[in-house]
Order: sequence, then structure tokens, then C-alpha cells
Amino acid sequence: MTLKLYAHPFSSYCQKVSIALYENALPFELRMLDDPEAMAELSALWPLKRFPVLVDEGRTVVESSIIIEHLQLYHPGPVRLIPEDAREALEVRTMDRFFDNYVSTPQGRIVFNQIRPEADRDPYGVKEARAMLEAAYGWLDGVMAKREWAAGSRFSLADCSAAPALFYADWTHAIDARFANVRAYRQRLLARPSYARAVDEARPYRPNFPLGAPDRD
Repeated sequence: MTLKLYAHPFSSYCQKVSIALYENALPFELRMLDDPEAMAELSALWPLKRFPVLVDEGRTVVESSIIIEHLQLYHPGPVRLIPEDAREALEVRTMDRFFDNYVSTPQGRIVFNQIRPEADRDPYGVKEARAMLEAAYGWLDGVMAKREWAAGSRFSLADCSAAPALFYADWTHAIDARFANVRAYRQRLLARPSYARAVDEARPYRPNFPLGAPDRD
């Protein structure tokens, strides 16, 4: 088996896939996208130039959630990240979409605004993104009051999504102390060995965080 992952350790969506790979100890070749040769390969595989991208024996797989679904289908391991039960799987996929759409997306909107030329920045868009994060934290706090992991008692695809989403969201728009369940969940994710490994791999790139990486985590 030869899996080739086009990714960068500091990217939240790349970390999401790395967690899934590490959970099941799947060997893979990392094609680091700070290498121009690897980026040229990525561009040929996926002209939209979004990452991560997985190549599995000649088959190109795009989008982080789909990559994790692909891994479970073709390279199953001891940790099942999408439940067999269709109803449980639906909850996992729902939470996965929540973290991607309502945590990662507004968080990214704030960060990408910061790297624009000052004349092109969008203060109103940033205000909207911060409001979305506040609403997301509030809703999630209620959900996590009775859950250990995002979709229940078992670590899943949803937690692969949640870990980097909440990691960077707290850097970007701090999770207030009143959201105690969200903060506790974020700490559980940071303690998970698969995500702790991804965080450590990304440490050298922290000076690149446009808003300034806090001295923690």
C-alpha cells in the first residue's frame, strides 16, 4: 500500500486527515506543499489547488471528509471513524459539517482578511464571522454537556474535524469561559495522541499565523 498525501502540517484541513491516518497507524508519504515540486504535482492532480489531496494507487481523492471516508472504505483499521449504523453515521457527518462550515469557515474568513492589503479588508465580514463563531460556541456548549466526543461516546470523523477547527478558532476568536463544555472538549482533543502529534508537527510554522500565535497549546 502506498498512500501519498499532498498537505502542509499547519493547515487545519490537512491536520484533519493526518488525525485519521494516525488513529489507524496508516503509513503514507507526505508531499510537503512548501516544496515547489510537490506544489506543481498538486496543481496537475487538482487544478483548484486546494489541499489536502490524497493519491491512492493512482486514484486522486480530494476534500478532507471524503479522504477520511475513502480511508475507512479502502484501508480500514481498528478505529472506525464513521459508524456502521446509518443513524449514528448521520450524526457523525452532521457534526463534521458543523465544524467545517460554522467553525472553520468563519475562523478562516477572519484570518484571510488579515492577510489582504489593508485597503481590501472587510471589517463587516469579520464582524459577521465573529458573530457566527459566538453562535457556534454557544450551540456546541449545549451539545457537549452530555458528550465526551462530538457525536457521542466514540472518537469519529467529527472529532477529526473538530480538533483543528477549535484549535485555530480559539486562537482567532477566543472561546469564552462561559462555554466551559467547549473548552473542556478542546482540551480532550489536544490530549488525544493523534492530534497531539499533528499539533507538534505544526509547531515550527506558528510564526506564520497572520493574527499572531498565542504562547500556549
